[in-house]
Amino acid sequence: MYQFRLLSLTLILLTSLTTFSQNINPKNITIIRDNYGVPYIYADTDAEAAYGLAWVQAEDNFHDIQESMLGVRGLLSSVEGKEGALLDAAAFILDVEGVVNEYYDNTFSPKFKKILGAYAQAMNRYAALNPKEVRHKKLFPVTEKDIIKGYVMNTAFISNVQFDLGRIFENELAAIEPDAPSGSNGIAISPDRSADGKTYMVSNSHQPLRGFAAWYEVQIETKEGWHFHGATFASGVTPFVGTNEHLGWTHCVNYDDFHDVYRLKMHPTKKNHYEFDGEWLPLETRKLKLKVKLAGVRVPITRTFYKSKHGTVIKNKSGYYAIRVPANMAIGSAEQWYRMNKATNLEEFNAALEMQEMVNTNIIYGDKDGNIMYLGNGLFPYRNPKYDWSKILPGNTSDALWERKFLPLDQLIKYENPACGYVFNMNNTSFDSTCPEENPKPENYNNIGYQTGNTARAYRFHALIDTMGQISYEDLKRIKHDLTMQFPLRTRGIGNLDMIRHLDPAKHPHIRKSIAHLAKWDGSTAVDNRQAALASLSIQYLIKYMREKHIRELNNTLPEIEYANALHFAQKHLMKHFGRLDIELGELQKHVRGDKELPIWGVPEVIAQMYTKPYKKGMYKATLGESFILYATYGEDGLEKVETVNCFGTSNHEDSPHYNDQMELFVQQKLKPISMDKAEIMKNAVKTYHPK
Repeated sequence: MYQFRLLSLTLILLTSLTTFSQNINPKNITIIRDNYGVPYIYADTDAEAAYGLAWVQAEDNFHDIQESMLGVRGLLSSVEGKEGALLDAAAFILDVEGVVNEYYDNTFSPKFKKILGAYAQAMNRYAALNPKEVRHKKLFPVTEKDIIKGYVMNTAFISNVQFDLGRIFENELAAIEPDAPSGSNGIAISPDRSADGKTYMVSNSHQPLRGFAAWYEVQIETKEGWHFHGATFASGVTPFVGTNEHLGWTHCVNYDDFHDVYRLKMHPTKKNHYEFDGEWLPLETRKLKLKVKLAGVRVPITRTFYKSKHGTVIKNKSGYYAIRVPANMAIGSAEQWYRMNKATNLEEFNAALEMQEMVNTNIIYGDKDGNIMYLGNGLFPYRNPKYDWSKILPGNTSDALWERKFLPLDQLIKYENPACGYVFNMNNTSFDSTCPEENPKPENYNNIGYQTGNTARAYRFHALIDTMGQISYEDLKRIKHDLTMQFPLRTRGIGNLDMIRHLDPAKHPHIRKSIAHLAKWDGSTAVDNRQAALASLSIQYLIKYMREKHIRELNNTLPEIEYANALHFAQKHLMKHFGRLDIELGELQKHVRGDKELPIWGVPEVIAQMYTKPYKKGMYKATLGESFILYATYGEDGLEKVETVNCFGTSNHEDSPHYNDQMELFVQQKLKPISMDKAEIMKNAVKTYHPK
């Protein structure tokens, strides 16, 4: 107990020294919790609201908030062992600390620095008052820069830097475009296409259901004009998706080509010298030192990396390779999201986009003026067109080395108000962002790096919407909640997936019954479908097969035997654990948290997709996919309707009534109404208080 008191006192003293200039008085901040525990934060200033946001996040999920900050400080391995070491190492490889130190002062406005300071102040205050929840004694106090380091680390992973890191470490250096089985859906419908003359916007991000990248729902209102309802990740200083009274947007991860890998030509005798433009230059040596928790003991581990003009250098079995990424060259996404939160029309929103601080993530937008918009967003470097940038590049010439300068917004795929009245993205190519006749042409964007592959969800979306006339709100819900796999079966990664439905029972007599059973399938992945369990398990097998074989490129033609193996795996699993093939999907797949275990729909690559992993007694549980969902409707006078749902609940504490109180709504594909009116919110408040 004495240790905790000493830590608490130390943190309070350090907090007062590091953040006193913010001078945030918690009594100026009011927090209201509704019947689902969703927080509504009211304050005079935006900085005070940021303090309130940090506070409610800490109350509900302080454990996960610390995750990414531990990683960027190189401390996660000492808490989580080998798994934590992966994040620590990635932060070191990307030089997150050096990048933030270099760019911080000139990136953020004075106002936003105050917001960051207030957020850090709240985190440190909460840690000081709750020392038993602190996961490492060296983590606190955190600073404004620590928060931005977390952003840099997270956006690097969202931009899929792990694919290229994996290429180097695994020594798999063939040209690839990574598969995108998971992801998100975003849809905007204009008044010209909607049945009631309204604008609709749907935010439907597919994220991990647990952990620091899971969604947290919140509403903010200040006298400085920040009034927004949406969701953020643990340690997010603003909501990342959602709506204000005038407009809303969502993000979908894209899989465009932003990163490059270079093979260095090393000197034959002079150790750690590489050739560059005819000179032999020394590599800068960088030592990663971690204390990794192994069997309860923290074991010191050292790993050597290097740095060249290209960036961090990693040595593998076949040589020295450097990786170059925009993710550690632009650190201002937090402020860009803040400005997007506060935009009141398309012009102001576009001005926020001009900051170009977001490494990737496509944007789908709608507003009260009837505008809809799609942006194929990303930081695309200026690249020499004579190189194939999907392949390993020569590291011995500046001719192949791009600088910290990216294509301007007006050269990216950006589409406003198409005549057919809709824009969308489902992690598919930006060349399919609206109706077929109005889509941008690939030949107009040569050698930029846009992905060209489509997703099964995009094909299904077109099959639904392109046959409709005017779209009602209920039509939109049916599209977004669709649970049918479109025939012929396909994904971006597997071009001949439909072969699994056409296996010859004479060639594969050991799975004759499964072939016949799957032939009855109509593509539905609803919980009561009796063929979808066989399909779901087969897909699980194929995902594992491709991962183990390091298959990431597009449109693979898998051998027939692997489809037979997939069906055999599914057959054995169902017979072993359930004694028959024709179980309902909901008997196999469960949505689980705490003492609740509910049947869950969906498989990878249906619009309402769900990824699962083994759970218990032969069952699987949902881990990634549908999570936070928001619908917004805008009329001429502004926002008219907001409905949301989250996969579990607001709190991460098992003893909270809001730990899993949205699960029933979620599995029934229902939504809860949200108000943006303070008087109504106060009238229905369950709890009202100030942070400490």
